[in-house]
Amino acid sequence: MDIQQLINSGFLIKEYPKDAIIYEPGMFPKYVYFIKSGEVRMVTVNEDGREFIQGIFKSGQYFGEPALIVNRRYLAFTIASKDSEIILLGKSDFFHLIESMPDFSTEIIQTLSNRLFYKSMMLEELANEKAEHRLLTIIKYLLNDIEIGGHLKVTRQELADMTGLRVETVIRGVKLLVRKNLIFTKKGKIIKVA
Repeated sequence: MDIQQLINSGFLIKEYPKDAIIYEPGMFPKYVYFIKSGEVRMVTVNEDGREFIQGIFKSGQYFGEPALIVNRRYLAFTIASKDSEIILLGKSDFFHLIESMPDFSTEIIQTLSNRLFYKSMMLEELANEKAEHRLLTIIKYLLNDIEIGGHLKVTRQELADMTGLRVETVIRGVKLLVRKNLIFTKKGKIIKVA
């Protein structure tokens, strides 16, 4: 879905400052959120306040549709990682897009399938005790969407939050993967896997 089309259609654009909560567990869904600019992370928080990142959404992407489609309350927090401008698309408008735009319907199916694949992959990885294996799997997954010549654009903290590891463990794990030639870096940025 082209964000510019939504802007031109006059849908509500709301600004969220960095660290603002967009929605939280238990809230009933009213919108699908299309990111005009900024970045949003979806997280669950344990009793100690530690975040586990379920997804990161960037400009041009959208989130919040699974709960809206199945009419269930949200299970996670979504938090602006940067100052963000977000287009709020209500339920009836969202379903109208699905019904009137077959390409968008196909895109929704692909997006939901990718998210289901990611969650299944992470469940399997969290059952694996080896930090090195968890890191390599998430790095391979994230590099899949990077263009040739690009690099991984997540922080060590984000890698830790995605894998359920501590930052220190991520730092040691990345160094170990580099020494074993399983991943390659350039100027400290991860660029590819073996």
